[in-house]
Amino acid sequence: MTQLEVLYRYEQHPTEGAMFALGKMREVYGVRRIRMNPDWKTVQVEYDATRLNKAVVYELVRQTGLDIVEELPLIPPQPAVEAAPAPAQTK
Repeated sequence: MTQLEVLYRYEQHPTEGAMFALGKMREVYGVRRIRMNPDWKTVQVEYDATRLNKAVVYELVRQTGLDIVEELPLIPPQPAVEAAPAPAQTK
């Protein structure tokens, strides 16, 4: 079993029907966990990659009625590290 996660940002607060459908999505074989963060307006889905792929997971979430805006990276971008100038060589 290969566990993967995908994170989506949604626009509108989910309706009661969308929340019910998200709960039922947990019954899909291969979906392991669904986590929502209403403060950040994100939904994170953990799934078994041997059973599902990212496109199928996206369609499952979209079919719940949740207004998906974009897929977000799970690892936040790291600040760029500037290279220090090389020390001067003496002869």
